[in-house]
Amino acid sequence: MGPYDSIYGFAALGLDIFPVTDPEEGRHTLRGLAEGEYAVIYVTEGLAAGMPQEIEKYKEQLLPAIILIPGIAGNTGAGVRGVKASVEQAVGSDIIFGD
Repeated sequence: MGPYDSIYGFAALGLDIFPVTDPEEGRHTLRGLAEGEYAVIYVTEGLAAGMPQEIEKYKEQLLPAIILIPGIAGNTGAGVRGVKASVEQAVGSDIIFGD
């Protein structure tokens, strides 16, 4: 999920894409995907920044996994921080060095 320019390449990999730029539409789309058959949902960092409460709802659930990815505007670091926090929680230690 995210702006079309940021996600259209994923269609070439066989992934379903959901072009969304408005956070309100993003919340609605995310809810629909989460209630459907999707186990992993990629969301651009920019879109996720506009709907933090909706993203937060799924952090404690096993599925779906919400993975933040950079958009064409660049990397904000939110995706890396999220993965780092998940790894720390899973193994009980910071095993990713560097920022």
